[in-house]
Amino acid sequence: MIPLSLTEIAAIVGGSVEGDGAVTVTAPAVLDGREAEPGGLFAAFAGERVDGHLYAVQAHRAGAVAVLGSRPTRIPTVVVGDVQAALQALAANVVARLRDGLTTVGVTGSQGKTGTKDLLGAVLSSVAPTVATIGSLNNELGVPLTMLRSDATTRFLVLEMGARHVGDIAELTRLVPPDIGVVLNVGQSHLGGFGSRAAIAKGKGELVQGLVPGGTAVLNADDPRVVAMCALTDGPILTFGLAEHADVRVLDLKLDRLGRPSFTLRTADASAFVALSLVGAHQALNASAAAAAGLVAGVPLDVAAEALAGASVSKWRMELRDLAAGATLVNDSFNANPDSARAAIDALATMEAGRRIAVLGEMLELGDESEAEHREVGEYAASRVDVVVSVGEAARAIAAGAGERAVILADNAAAVDWLRRHLTAGDVVLVKASRESRLDEVAAALT
Repeated sequence: MIPLSLTEIAAIVGGSVEGDGAVTVTAPAVLDGREAEPGGLFAAFAGERVDGHLYAVQAHRAGAVAVLGSRPTRIPTVVVGDVQAALQALAANVVARLRDGLTTVGVTGSQGKTGTKDLLGAVLSSVAPTVATIGSLNNELGVPLTMLRSDATTRFLVLEMGARHVGDIAELTRLVPPDIGVVLNVGQSHLGGFGSRAAIAKGKGELVQGLVPGGTAVLNADDPRVVAMCALTDGPILTFGLAEHADVRVLDLKLDRLGRPSFTLRTADASAFVALSLVGAHQALNASAAAAAGLVAGVPLDVAAEALAGASVSKWRMELRDLAAGATLVNDSFNANPDSARAAIDALATMEAGRRIAVLGEMLELGDESEAEHREVGEYAASRVDVVVSVGEAARAIAAGAGERAVILADNAAAVDWLRRHLTAGDVVLVKASRESRLDEVAAALT
């Protein structure tokens, strides 16, 4: 965050100052007062269940020097009519002030956004100070919070951009038009909100349309719906993937006994070997996307390859953990949709194991296709692994698809109990579901 007094912030967001306007914010903004840093700003939202203004003192004790809210608090406050709009306006203003020395990258796709963002953050931070989205803070609040972590030393800003409806990404690019836009794929995530695969493609394409004039689109050569986005820009285009025509191509892909990929990245004039510490063949595609965006930002391929080799990703995404019973846990419990579930199942299927056990919960936001999609994932899992455990009533269609390989459990507690009684040395167990299913609790109980 660049230093700004409350008087300056009020002028930017169209608010008024209650308290000392000379107080200066020097650290990022937060929504959770417990996460405030010394010199930071606490954005207080008055919701139906929780009123953030009541936690202003807590935020102050943690280090916040001021509040951005819709009413005065006991610490200096910039009062506005719409806190979300004010937060966005402040973030846009801060990034605009830094723009001459800053390259901004937007990353979107139906799955793989967070992992690719993490890999790209590693590539770019290997050459210059980089700010990247923490976890999956990729919506109308998460993006401005990330933007506000930028300061005068920042050279690269990597923003994961998510969407549930057509127009969501367009709104984000109006806050900060990216210099580089990475589109990974068009899948089924949030199908219920979008309504169709065509609408999802339109929504993801908004990133390409929202680039700065002359900005570069980095597109997946393996996904026809993404390749079609070439028509949405007059600017430069760089492609990545397994396809022969990809500008950054993945070759000689191999997996070790734990499903970790090694491969060669090749461009027209260079090649580099990469061995990832991450699980799943799909990580090679994410790595090629990160390397391609890195090339556009000026990072040589060999430098990117070295950074990728040491990169890690956000928690609960294909995390490997050894269990006391001699089994292995693959914790991919952060979120799920049919495509990402199949990718995780594929990764599990490649791992050396006594038994391969997929513990699967509900996948949300699939609309009218929900039951059919759950059943198909169950069928797919049964064709690839030894045991398919469905957790919760909403996931029963997974068990129906899995047939004889299925184990049906009522809830997370039952899943923990079953796994503790049945896991043996050499087993590998995958835990995968949408975030709201909270299968991370199952993973945590096992470890």
